Amino acid sequence: MITLLHIKNIGIIDDLSINLQEGFNVLTGETGAGKTLIIGALKILSGGRFSKEMIRFGEKNSFVEMSLCLPDYEDHVIVSREINQSGKNVCKINGRLVTVNELKDFMKNVIDIHGQNDNQTILDLNKHIELLDGFSGQEMLCLKDEYTKLYQQYLHFQKELHLNYGDDLEKQRKLDLLNYQLNEIEDANLKEKEDDELEEKRKMMLASEKIANCLQEAQTEIENYSIDSLNNAIRALEKVEQYNPIYTDIVTRLKNSYYEIQEVSRDLASEEIYFDAEEQNEIEQRLDFIHSLKRKYGNTIEQILAYKTQIQKEIFDITNLETYVADLKQRLSKIETQMKNLCDKMNQIRQKYAFELGKQITEQLQDLEMKNAEFKVKVETIEENKFNPNGQNKVEFLISTNAGDEKKSLIKIASGGEMSRVMLAIKTVLADIDQTPILVFDEIDTGISGIAANRTGEKIRKIAKLHQVICVTHLASIAAKGDSNYYIFKTNEENTTKTHIHQLNEEQTIREIARIANGEITETSLENAKEMRKVSKKIA
Repeated sequence: MITLLHIKNIGIIDDLSINLQEGFNVLTGETGAGKTLIIGALKILSGGRFSKEMIRFGEKNSFVEMSLCLPDYEDHVIVSREINQSGKNVCKINGRLVTVNELKDFMKNVIDIHGQNDNQTILDLNKHIELLDGFSGQEMLCLKDEYTKLYQQYLHFQKELHLNYGDDLEKQRKLDLLNYQLNEIEDANLKEKEDDELEEKRKMMLASEKIANCLQEAQTEIENYSIDSLNNAIRALEKVEQYNPIYTDIVTRLKNSYYEIQEVSRDLASEEIYFDAEEQNEIEQRLDFIHSLKRKYGNTIEQILAYKTQIQKEIFDITNLETYVADLKQRLSKIETQMKNLCDKMNQIRQKYAFELGKQITEQLQDLEMKNAEFKVKVETIEENKFNPNGQNKVEFLISTNAGDEKKSLIKIASGGEMSRVMLAIKTVLADIDQTPILVFDEIDTGISGIAANRTGEKIRKIAKLHQVICVTHLASIAAKGDSNYYIFKTNEENTTKTHIHQLNEEQTIREIARIANGEITETSLENAKEMRKVSKKIA
């Protein structure tokens, strides 16, 4: 669920924060107060398109952020999106930068927004089969998981089988190229980490002159000063050590230092700094050659050697193509048989549950005052030897809204009010299996009234028992059924229009229901509002 929504600099919204609750959240208010902008902010956070004209006048950017409490996360998930005048997006999920597409992919499983012209889910044929499969139960989902694994193997073998090397001439050209590449890599006789070792050696050789000069200077300084001075000091102290034992101790210590420094001097003298211009040239040439191979076959020696293995396999496959193809066909045939068995089982289940789903949605539509509506879930089988990601079926939702009409695709429905009720009927039936935790209904009550509006509110309230629902409405019968009601209004402050939102208490909620129902608050409208509220609580 969304716990907090923060909107800044969108349209007339200056800086707005909304604390949302579980269950049925109802948003009402004045026309033009900013209700649409709040839904627009949710769409922006869902990865939707954004026009820079939406940025508040005089501001450089817009910012939207929400805090989400989701089942699979221990802590709250923070999602944000900032857009500036140049159109640049900064999207984040828990502080991590993501692309707009990554944001969209994440949010599509979190929030589902439905408006008067925003029913993409039920108008997408690919979604129809997913909805039917979810309705069909666990057995169907297990079969589908098993099928999906086989389908991935099927695609892989199909790709391998149709890998085309062309005619014999083209095949020979391909072999010539592969053999040339293989010979070049083999002749190079590369060793792992060879380039690192050569670079280190090259570095030492380039520094050899400097190292030799420094060692010589150190040895000269030790011999010219330290050793002779220490030797003279030892001789002087030996002449007086008989007078005091302390001088004997000092002489011993100086002799130890003298021998140590002599040893260091001999080590420096024996250190040979090897430099060979011809060897350095060979190292340079070898490194240049390795770099040229990297440009062609991989960024590292390990990658080049891996590419060599790949070449050897491809050469083997081409030269043994007939055997290879025969083996592929055999393996593919085995997988197709397994897939076909699963497809037959899935088809049987889909046919069975398609009838039941159509029946239940028809009942919901009739309950929403579409008395002559009939809903059908059409399941078709594609060609015998063809497979798609869902098996061998195509599923489409069909409907007729008037008695005697031919059932047509949902996309043929002209009335926005009818489309909204169809969507609501589907959501009501599938509420138990719908994994999307947050549902947004933006003025889906347009074009309906009376009993249909009342039933619409009841359906949404039922859905809200299993999902967080955010609903913008102009109908009192729907607002009366809210668990948490919010009033949106605008003010003019210093020649600037600003949007505000206020969560209503029970008394304020009744007054708002009365205002919506009657256009003004009167004693009669208040009594009616109280009765509507009372009835809605009994239904709950």
